[in-house]
Amino acid sequence: MRVLVLNSGSSSIKYQLVDSRTGERLAGGVIEEVADHASALREVVAEVERLDQPIEAIGHRVVHGGDVFSAPALVDDELVEVVRDLAALAPLHNPANLAGIEAARATWPTVAQVAVFDTAFHRTLPPAAYRYAVPASWYEQHGVRRYGFHGTSHDDVSARAAEVLGRPRDELDLIVAHLGNGASMAAVQHGRSVETSMGLSPLEGLVMGTRSGDIDPAIIGYVADATGQSAADVLGDLNRSSGLLGLCGASDMREITERVEAGDETAELALDVFCHRIRKYVGAYVAVLGGCDALVFTAGIGEHSALVRARVCAGLEVFGITLDDERNERSATVISPDGAPTAVLVVPTDEERAIAEQTARVVNCS
Repeated sequence: MRVLVLNSGSSSIKYQLVDSRTGERLAGGVIEEVADHASALREVVAEVERLDQPIEAIGHRVVHGGDVFSAPALVDDELVEVVRDLAALAPLHNPANLAGIEAARATWPTVAQVAVFDTAFHRTLPPAAYRYAVPASWYEQHGVRRYGFHGTSHDDVSARAAEVLGRPRDELDLIVAHLGNGASMAAVQHGRSVETSMGLSPLEGLVMGTRSGDIDPAIIGYVADATGQSAADVLGDLNRSSGLLGLCGASDMREITERVEAGDETAELALDVFCHRIRKYVGAYVAVLGGCDALVFTAGIGEHSALVRARVCAGLEVFGITLDDERNERSATVISPDGAPTAVLVVPTDEERAIAEQTARVVNCS
């Protein structure tokens, strides 16, 4: 099945036409500076028609599925309204995702379309992991809980890690570190997500390119009082001006690594904070799982930065986590020594292929 995968942002649309059977990319690109999603999709139509590759289904990445969606779902009027209602939980993402869905429905009204939710894989979190210790009414009336994100990646990568290890995923305890400009971790026990670092929104957890990750919530009120900003302004700074960017003025790990190698102390601090937070989560997730069969690195930084992987794993020998330096430097699939108690893997994430496969399954079963 030829599946058009759409990732609609507020000012851009990423698209790939994928053969769901083989994973082959038939077309793809990014449309920047989107004035409106309908006009942007006309460019996609032109590209697909040029290739003479008819679209058989469309898969949409949707960031937040709330408590409603635990699996990919066919797009219909009811789904559109639920995604619209969930916009309060993901104001930076769901409205843009919805704009892409509505534009695609208008552009391809007869093509089956499927929404694939970032939060769905984490619907298996136990209450001890997803509940916050806040007034019960916040949870019951407003849905304040941990949802988790990057679920499509964590699901796909953990399945592929099991293939590398040659064991069924439902026998394995895995820690997956999705490290990119957005970063999150998941503890995957026997194929089910039982803990993850992002929470109500993608702001919680690891240090990211521009997001702070975990902070004392009192900081928001303190900074608002000290600067005269509103709480919304401070939250904006935590999302867009913090993380690696806030620590050293750069959000790209490649630039930070170059500065570290040149002896830049602020870049060294940013790298240390970034890796320290990941290492702390590894220790916590080993405790949650009661042991770990493999630590899996994925996404842009996880797949390509040998320095980050080395910094993260330094000091984790107590958990059986060690690296083979030569394998790590060339980003081999298995970067731990032969016979290590805990395998350390580098497994590329392929969210577009995973969305295409899930879309095809939903359409074929409908």
